[in-house]
Amino acid sequence: MGRGDGTGRIVSPEGADDTGTRILHVDMDAFYASVEVLDDPSLAGKPLIVGGMEGRGVVSSASYEARRFGVRSAMSVGKALQLCPHAVVVVPHFERYSALSKQVMAIFRDVTPLVEPLSIDEAFLDVSGARRLWGSPGQIARMVRARVLEDTGLTCSIGVAATKHVAKIASTVSKPDGLLIVSEPETRAFLAARPVGALWGVGPKAAEALQARGIRMVSDVLQTPRSVLDRALGAAMGARIWHLARGIDPREVQTEHTEKSIGHEETFLEDVWDTATLRSEFRRLADRVASRLRDGGFESRTIAIKVRYADFTTLSRSMSVPEPTDVGQRIGDVALEMFGKLELTQPIRLIGVRAEKLTGGGVGGLALWDDDADWRRVDAALDDARSRFGGGAVTRASTLGPRRDVNALPTNPRAPRD
Repeated sequence: MGRGDGTGRIVSPEGADDTGTRILHVDMDAFYASVEVLDDPSLAGKPLIVGGMEGRGVVSSASYEARRFGVRSAMSVGKALQLCPHAVVVVPHFERYSALSKQVMAIFRDVTPLVEPLSIDEAFLDVSGARRLWGSPGQIARMVRARVLEDTGLTCSIGVAATKHVAKIASTVSKPDGLLIVSEPETRAFLAARPVGALWGVGPKAAEALQARGIRMVSDVLQTPRSVLDRALGAAMGARIWHLARGIDPREVQTEHTEKSIGHEETFLEDVWDTATLRSEFRRLADRVASRLRDGGFESRTIAIKVRYADFTTLSRSMSVPEPTDVGQRIGDVALEMFGKLELTQPIRLIGVRAEKLTGGGVGGLALWDDDADWRRVDAALDDARSRFGGGAVTRASTLGPRRDVNALPTNPRAPRD
């Protein structure tokens, strides 16, 4: 979910100039919250929070009514309710979001085969080859918005520009339910009026480093010598910012996506001291990560864990494995080895397991002796049972018992595969 609350929204008038444009960035508006309103119209117009219950969960999405009170994604539900006490909290329904995402992505692919999904609720489209069939990029964007609304009942915002970077900024500025076209001749003026934090890759620390030198707007970047940017941000980031501020972004729409990592994390209903319980939960998350690796045809070269204590102090650890793996037992062993080296100085609020440095399954070749052969057979049997009877049909005996988590969520939900 974006950080905007819809204030300061800018949209293009009918017939706006789209000279030199070819990239659309389509972003569903407050996607999870909008789906909940779609399924329960009584929630319309109310400040709505999608996240774990009991005040211990994390905000996955929020309606624009809630965002205007400062509610943001990744915030604890407890903090969100302090900011907006009259908000309605609903639990996420990820299968429903995934189904609607698949429907939306199919609409995009009806328009052009050049679609790059960025997540479950946004994508880039290159419409340069679709003009003869559907019209100019601006006309195509209006058609896409109308089709999404007609077929799903949901609204989206679209930025139309000559590059991916500018299209994404434009869609953000136009939210919610808007369309903003930035023609190629207007690009530099459009960017110059944006704060430096709008540029791709400029996070809070980079923005602070620039602002310390009086560089607050993109117009300031345009007047700053390249050497100053390099000193403030480093040569690589300085070069990127210098180019992006001028509307230079050579990235093409990539229809083939390569996963960089796959992870799951959970926030506990109550802070947990018990080591046996924590080890069991690490096993459960490792099995979920391994299952997603196998579903995607990936193996992992590096396993990482995340631990957040009761005071919100957060630690991360990672370890490379000798051979790429998609075996739940192996991932769990590595996760527990790292966890065992941490000091349990206070109870734990959240844990996570992540597979990183992914490769295609089997690229390492077959070893003469596979130490995980037995566990691979177990995983294959579990995958078969889950496919036939559902994801919760089979689990480790050690994880049975009352539910301990508020929301065990994938840390990078993506658009579902066709």
